[in-house]
Amino acid sequence: MKVKLEYVWLDGYKPEPNLRSKTKIVELDSFNGELEKVPSWSYDGSSTMQAEGNKSDCILKPVRTYYDADRNNGWLVMCEVLNPDGTPHPSNTRAKIKNDNTNDYWFGFEQEYTLVVSGRPLGFPSDGYPAPQGMYYCAVGSTNVAGREIVEEHLDLCLEAGIDITGINAEVMLGQWEFQCFGKGAKQSSDDLWISRYLLFRVAEKYGVNIEFSPKPVKGDWNGSGLHTNFSNKNMRENGSKELFISICETLSDNHAEHIAVYGSDNHQRLTGLHETQHIEKFSYGISDRGASIRIPVPTIESDWQSGYLEDRRPASNADPYRIASRIMQTVSEAENTLA
Repeated sequence: MKVKLEYVWLDGYKPEPNLRSKTKIVELDSFNGELEKVPSWSYDGSSTMQAEGNKSDCILKPVRTYYDADRNNGWLVMCEVLNPDGTPHPSNTRAKIKNDNTNDYWFGFEQEYTLVVSGRPLGFPSDGYPAPQGMYYCAVGSTNVAGREIVEEHLDLCLEAGIDITGINAEVMLGQWEFQCFGKGAKQSSDDLWISRYLLFRVAEKYGVNIEFSPKPVKGDWNGSGLHTNFSNKNMRENGSKELFISICETLSDNHAEHIAVYGSDNHQRLTGLHETQHIEKFSYGISDRGASIRIPVPTIESDWQSGYLEDRRPASNADPYRIASRIMQTVSEAENTLA
């Protein structure tokens, strides 16, 4: 059988990378996503800000496969980028994640995004603005939502790919949506989010719609877009205490600047202290507080702090989940060490 392998990787553009992909046709006796059957490949890094023209080869190292329900005999292959000598390329943020025990850290990403046509959110009039925010969040009806067909098609493709999408909803601004992506392990959960973003772009192509991950797609009294990150490790889930969770929150406060540095560009436009955000220059945490930097969810309190998770509401919608997960793991480890 001839199998279509769509190699997906991150380029070298800054401040955030872009998704790139190309298809390799491989003839196999059988294939059900076995990673060991997927060969490494190469590409022209001089066209992706990852190499010079006189030494342009970059290597694609397959790290995870996903069933591609939108193509006959199709599979998506998430890849790391390597130098020709086999070392991680400087743009390879996935390789910088250390101590990734898949039974330890769990991440749930809440990916907000905006559907855009001709530079304006889908559903906005060509001139001016729609009615003020209020009726769009989790709404139904053609005057209150736009682009549901794209959202539903994307959801089905992700589920068929084996990605654990736990929910979708229309967001506060017209044309703005969210999906929630859960995974065990920093690398797996981040891989899943990048592939779900890739599928979202590809579905939107069919409809002539662009996907905007800008944290502030419309200036003024309109909600921005975030990548709220829910996280826990085994200690938080099984051996929690109020002392542990407060220590993590306080250590997150101590490292606030380091987190903001990897939480997405132009995030200052979103983190203003308005529209369910804390100001970018401040740090706060609170129980069920969506205006805080860190929200302590009610289930964590209901367990008497013995089992739970935290929600980091600071990451922007355009942030790299590899960098988010890596930084959170580093800070949580520091907090745990202070209690040891």
